[in-house]
Amino acid sequence: MSTTAVAPLTIEEAESLVTAAHRAAEAAGVTVSVTVLDAGGHLLAFRRDDRAVLISGETSTRKAYTALQLNAPTADLVDAVQPGGLFHTLPTALDRPLLFIAGGVPVHREGRLIGAIGVGGGAPDQDHGFASAAVQALA
Repeated sequence: MSTTAVAPLTIEEAESLVTAAHRAAEAAGVTVSVTVLDAGGHLLAFRRDDRAVLISGETSTRKAYTALQLNAPTADLVDAVQPGGLFHTLPTALDRPLLFIAGGVPVHREGRLIGAIGVGGGAPDQDHGFASAAVQALA
């Protein structure tokens, strides 16, 4: 059995994701924080504009972590965490709290998970759009 190696997310790519998300947010007149994690959940890049609400940095990190752990955009998971939903009890089962608000998007290469980006500071649909635009720009 052979496996094909997939290149990991690099620091340069992570910084490119942060820049692309910030540009999209600035174009919309929104101030955000952006976090990029590698496949192991390690911080590769982070940026919080001085005008952003301080908590937006924690929010972006938790969104990225959630997208990474569940390998899905956080926008797709909101219904699953409602009472009776598939992941209703999941946040208490993990070591790190998750955040089920749109703005976290996994990053894939050749079909494999290599990291995640989280954007916090705008409305949930805006944050999701900024993160998605950044991932599309990386591809």
